Amino acid sequence: MKKHFTWWGAAALATMALMAGCGSSDSGTSASGGGTSEGGSGKKIVVGFSQIGAESNWRKANTESIKSEAEKRGIELKFVDAQGKQEKQIQAIKNFIAQKVDVIAFAPVVETGWKSVLEEAKAAGIPVIVSDRRPDVPEDLYVTFIGSDFIEEGKMAGDWLKKKMNGKAVIAELTGTPGSAPANDRKKGFAEAIADSPDMKVVFSQTGDFQRTKGKEVMEALLKSPEGASINALYAHNDDMALGAIQAIEEAGKKPGKDIVIVSIDGIGDAFDAMIAGKMNCTVECNPLLGPPLFDAIAKALKGEEQPKRTVMKDGIFDESVAKAERPNRKY
Repeated sequence: MKKHFTWWGAAALATMALMAGCGSSDSGTSASGGGTSEGGSGKKIVVGFSQIGAESNWRKANTESIKSEAEKRGIELKFVDAQGKQEKQIQAIKNFIAQKVDVIAFAPVVETGWKSVLEEAKAAGIPVIVSDRRPDVPEDLYVTFIGSDFIEEGKMAGDWLKKKMNGKAVIAELTGTPGSAPANDRKKGFAEAIADSPDMKVVFSQTGDFQRTKGKEVMEALLKSPEGASINALYAHNDDMALGAIQAIEEAGKKPGKDIVIVSIDGIGDAFDAMIAGKMNCTVECNPLLGPPLFDAIAKALKGEEQPKRTVMKDGIFDESVAKAERPNRKY
């Protein structure tokens, strides 16, 4: 593989090709942008990217960041939307291998079940970059992972809620897609943060699959149940589920942000709007703008440069007290 990468690096130093054209891609289609290809030798670099889907505003911003950065750099992007199905992602990766793309990148929908297909990519000499979520595979099957520390995000949410509620709360938890890294890690981090406070009790935990509509459905059912009457705090693994839950809380005749304190994760613009309106209390940032660091890693991989196995994006935490001032800075 090193010989393969080095060849690309030498070609890039020898000549850079100006490639014209622009476009965008949908599921299973290609997009290429104008500008100079990083591959050189008159041949445009081809990258295959398997995206999880479009389940949230965060994911849509993440996709746009990747597509726009590929176009900016003059890279041909073969983009496939897996619509939340692992089998579609695996098939997409197999197709990329058959098409002999230069690099494969993907955001795995769940943690397990990737070893075989990534071994195929390695055998074909195609480097793999992991984006957003890490798969549970040996580290020699991918070049590097670029994304956030989901455990730390969960801890930040738990620490904030513990302080806000003075160490005493009856908590409902809306979890993400079962088996996914953010769902597993955000749950773990939050639990660790409140472990030293016995009066911080999670009495309900159910998946909303990172979707706004499902967050609303789950919260509706909870508020109609006997245990729903005692809930005074909500921890959602992403903003979209929290925003759906807010609708359910209002329809049940309660005041979100007051009767039920709400903290979630992602930091999308809609969450800031909800905080400004007094309906949500805190969001932990998870930066979706992974396009630039992803394509930086791709360029280094093609040159055979050493990279860390993990590049962690810097995330912040924002509560209702700073929402109005921070809102103009939201790019997603």
